[in-house]
Amino acid sequence: MHLGGDVVVPKKDIIMIMDTQTFASPATREFIEIAGDEGFIKNISGGKEKSYVLTTREVFISPISCKTLQKRAGSIKYLK
Repeated sequence: MHLGGDVVVPKKDIIMIMDTQTFASPATREFIEIAGDEGFIKNISGGKEKSYVLTTREVFISPISCKTLQKRAGSIKYLK
């Protein structure tokens, strides 16, 4: 599935897609902070962050909205 930029990941590797507004949650903020500290975050947004895509290996910050990614993924659930 295309996440933005030149990044494509297999749909089977996607665990969760979150809207960047979800970042307001303390638990999500802590998770993203730890993932960043440990080098698991790949920012592909070009400064236009709309969603976080959690995969089995990395967390991508994508410029594509959750709704659009959900349409591309088909049956994968997403969080608003």
